[in-house]
Parts: sequence; structure tokens; C-alpha cells
Amino acid sequence: MTYAIIQIGGKQFWVQAGRFYDVNKINASPGETVLLHKVLLLKKNGEMQVGFPCISTVSIKAKVLKHFKSRKITVFKMKPKKNMKSKRGYRQDLTRLFIQEI
Repeated sequence: MTYAIIQIGGKQFWVQAGRFYDVNKINASPGETVLLHKVLLLKKNGEMQVGFPCISTVSIKAKVLKHFKSRKITVFKMKPKKNMKSKRGYRQDLTRLFIQEI
């Protein structure tokens, strides 16, 4: 089983080839192929490579499937006895990536 741990959009993801992942929005159009160079760990054929902090010889090929927004997250603040109520919400912009090869 081949897998890698990558860093993209300020977060780390455990990825495998042939699966898709939702990451923070990246600047690429749908259908475009991107190379991910921040590979922190790679396990291939029973051998594990660990980067300090990244493995410079490895890159991961991914295809951008679509851009979309996540579910709405509602934030509600209230101070009792002060008649202060605040309700806000936001939706995070995300990108769906399909990992083609490691």
C-alpha cells in the first residue's frame, strides 16, 4: 500500500492514489493538473521516507475536480442580562483534488 502525508493550504493530509480529498481553495482551474511538492512522508513498497521537513525528490500529481463551498457554519454569541446577541455564519471555499499518482 502506497501512501503519503502532504501539506497543502496550511493543513496536512494522508493521501493515497485513486482517491479524492477536499482541501482549502487553491488557485487552479477545474480540470487542471497540479503538482504537490510539500511531501512530508512517503511509504512505498514497505520502505518509509521521512522528510526534514519535506522530501525534495518526490512530487504528487493531482487533478482539480471542482471548486465549491462547505456547509454553513453558524456562530452565535450572547451575553446574558445585557440584551446582546450576535449571529453570523460563513462557508469555507474548498477545492476537490483527485490524486492521480504518487
